[in-house]
Amino acid sequence: MYTFTDKGNRSITLKPEGTSPVVRAFTEHKLYAGVQPNKFYYNIPCFRYEKPQSGRLREFHQFGIETFGTMDMMADAECISLGYDFLQEMGITDVELRINSVGCPECRKKHREALREFLKPKYDELCDTCKDRFDRNPMRIIDCKSPICQELVAGAPMMIDYLCDDCRDAFEQLKANLNAMGIEYVVDPGIVRGLDYYTNTVFEAVPVDDEGQQATLFGGGQYDGLVNSFNGPDYAGVGFGMGIERLINLSVEQNGICPVKRTSDVYIISLGDVNDYSLKIAERLRDNKIVTALDLSARSLKAQFKSSDRLQSRVIVIVGEDEKTNNTAVIKDTEKKEHFNVNFDEVVNKVKEILGE
Repeated sequence: MYTFTDKGNRSITLKPEGTSPVVRAFTEHKLYAGVQPNKFYYNIPCFRYEKPQSGRLREFHQFGIETFGTMDMMADAECISLGYDFLQEMGITDVELRINSVGCPECRKKHREALREFLKPKYDELCDTCKDRFDRNPMRIIDCKSPICQELVAGAPMMIDYLCDDCRDAFEQLKANLNAMGIEYVVDPGIVRGLDYYTNTVFEAVPVDDEGQQATLFGGGQYDGLVNSFNGPDYAGVGFGMGIERLINLSVEQNGICPVKRTSDVYIISLGDVNDYSLKIAERLRDNKIVTALDLSARSLKAQFKSSDRLQSRVIVIVGEDEKTNNTAVIKDTEKKEHFNVNFDEVVNKVKEILGE
């Protein structure tokens, strides 16, 4: 984590991820006392200290979702489905979903002992970080990105072989839920995720043709003990996080562009001394919750059309001195290439008709 001492001689740590802050807020405001389940999303800046690699930045932005209040594996499947659908909407293809179970604290005890026995003869060859993990959480060594550590853990005992009956049943239910939703997946016993709070379900989505070590597009899992660690009750939770910069880079790489949602529904083009009339139309449209932009610099007709294209406006409203005098407007449907001459009082309804509202 990115930790430093500030000018007030205080130790400051910049947040590395979004789940823990959401859990803290959930607990401090006692949201567990209301109707469950609770669902949240976040879009925040995060920070990491280690040397950035390809696709990784010291400051990055993370989008994520969290669901609290149910142990049913339907919540895990729904969470995974949302992340998978998100990638599809971005036009990102050739993605492989990998799932695993890291069990509960009880069934992890046997695996921890077996893993330590396996790694004990190799302890001196582990990186410093993994030496620290050896006693605290040896399962994290499996997730180490060091090529040397990756070689050392080859053939190591895997948690999926040590699951208790309840954890094994939960994992089978998750797979059944994903099958019912038509979501393809691969069971990867090597996935343990990079944070210690996960229990049972863990998952990652990666590009299938990416050979890099930092290719995860989104990942997450269950964290049933995290609420309790913030002095809350024993409460189930599941969620994922995705790095926005990485998604944008991959979308550009695969599609040449990053699909952008339309930033305005309507663009008003003004010709001549009609600013007051254009503003009057804009205000009427905005009062009806229609996102509207208009030229503020008296630019040429060509420049205004370019602005409309850049904003991907579905509707263009054109007003000139004749339209102002006659209290009318010309409305253009940019997709169907149709034009309509309407009175001022009909502008909102016509625009809504074109927008399908």
